Amino acid sequence: MASGAARRNNLSIGGEQAEADPLLMEAFYESDDYNTIADRDDARCFLIARTGSGKSAVLQRLEEDNSERVVRIAPEDLSLNYITNLGVMKFLDDLEVSLDPLFIALWKHVLLVELIRHRYKVDSYTAKVNFLTALRDKIKRDPGKRAALDYLEEFQDRFWVEADERVREITEKFEEKINTEAKGTLGLTGNPAATATATMGGGSADTFSTETRRELSERFQRIVNETQMARLNKMLKVLDEDILESRQNFTFVVIDDLDRDWVDEKLANSLVRCLFRAVLDLQRVKNLKVIVALRTNIFENLDFGHRSGGQEEKFRSLALHMRWSPGELRELINDRLRVASTKRGMPVDSIADVFPRTNATRGDAFDYMLQRTLMRPRDIIAFVNEAFTATGGERVSWEDIKTAEDSYSHKRLLALRDEWKMSYPDIDRVFAIFGGSTIPMSQEEFTRRIDDAALLLADPYFRGSDWLDWMTSAMWNNSAGSWADWYGPLVTLLYNIGFIGCVTGRQGSVRYVRTFPEYAERASNLEATTAYTIHPTFQAALDIRVDGSRYGTGVGLTP
Repeated sequence: MASGAARRNNLSIGGEQAEADPLLMEAFYESDDYNTIADRDDARCFLIARTGSGKSAVLQRLEEDNSERVVRIAPEDLSLNYITNLGVMKFLDDLEVSLDPLFIALWKHVLLVELIRHRYKVDSYTAKVNFLTALRDKIKRDPGKRAALDYLEEFQDRFWVEADERVREITEKFEEKINTEAKGTLGLTGNPAATATATMGGGSADTFSTETRRELSERFQRIVNETQMARLNKMLKVLDEDILESRQNFTFVVIDDLDRDWVDEKLANSLVRCLFRAVLDLQRVKNLKVIVALRTNIFENLDFGHRSGGQEEKFRSLALHMRWSPGELRELINDRLRVASTKRGMPVDSIADVFPRTNATRGDAFDYMLQRTLMRPRDIIAFVNEAFTATGGERVSWEDIKTAEDSYSHKRLLALRDEWKMSYPDIDRVFAIFGGSTIPMSQEEFTRRIDDAALLLADPYFRGSDWLDWMTSAMWNNSAGSWADWYGPLVTLLYNIGFIGCVTGRQGSVRYVRTFPEYAERASNLEATTAYTIHPTFQAALDIRVDGSRYGTGVGLTP
């Protein structure tokens, strides 16, 4: 018995992150979302989900299943920090010149050349010459395509170098054009200092008069717009009809890790938005599927409608929002448990073999655990692993689950902080204000806690002043507003990230963002909310007290 207990105690059903998950391939669960992404005829190619939902796992499995057909592009390998830090970029930004055409052209160029390198194994000068000779012979009867091919000739012996070097070369040519134009244009103003400013990329365009700024903006915008490059766009036709012309050459391109610190934050959204626009153009290539994985909060902040000429609906129609049902997560855990237990020499068929039996008093143990997740694989894997760590016997007991919940809940609260701290620094200090509260909280009690959160602005050590000041400005400046006007922005944030739920109706049903994603967006819903609760995932970490057994058993609290 002791030996069996020790072995059970060490059981793990895998890592929480795809990069460090030893069971990812052996126990991969083929969800409908995976099959959609892997479907060559399904146009949905933007994989949108919160962290921990399995985006990276899906893409790794796609590579495993299509090892010869996947090209992976890592954003951090493209010298994008180099580009956005160039003085000429800052100068143009000061003049409010849109850099989108340049960024779109860069993405198209990177995708085009990486696809050619992959398709023809171009890794040397000889390979490049052979490829160009064969392709030129193939398209010799089409003058437009022959002219497009000249675009690739411009790279000469640099064609097969790493993508970041090619991106730098294009950027340097662009910078040279801008500086040449700047010398000629600004020289007419009789202002040598201004000429030096543009050429060296130093200083600020704010030193110019309004009329000069407008003239410069128009001149430089024309140069930027030319980077769309007619030949580059024609090369996409060559890609479709002559390079990936048959089904046997079908290729996936995978772009992940766009939420990492790979570029200046100010321009990150612009670069990602331009990537989406480039991918939209590449939809015309029949035997190609470019898949971009992105966190939900970044996708929602891209502002397609304002910045992309009304193309928001097109982007949203191509987005696949990853969501997991309770049944899918149960199957995923069962699959992992079977593989992990077999490796340990103690095969288990399902969680029912090791978890407490369902009874009328406590219900189903796995359902209890699921209610304390945000319905993501990472959450439930972590909770089950904590339970196995806590158990001292052959089966996991309710006491083991309760013990595991304390550690699990603290870690999930930290994970929520880490997920949102880039956008909302020190948001964990707002979470802490709800510590020790009793749920459900009346609107009066909840309002008092929100007021305390707003007072963080008076703390000189609070690092979230920018976002919190914006979200609470109506509380200080709009005396004629309603409760929803004053508190709505901060309440909506806490609801949308999954931290709180809203209690409504006579029956006191609780709404959470997973099942009611738009609920907090409407002021009338917030006005109709009768009470608030903390999501069960974080209740143990915040020492939340429960008023009434109905909430204690989780009835009505299913996320």
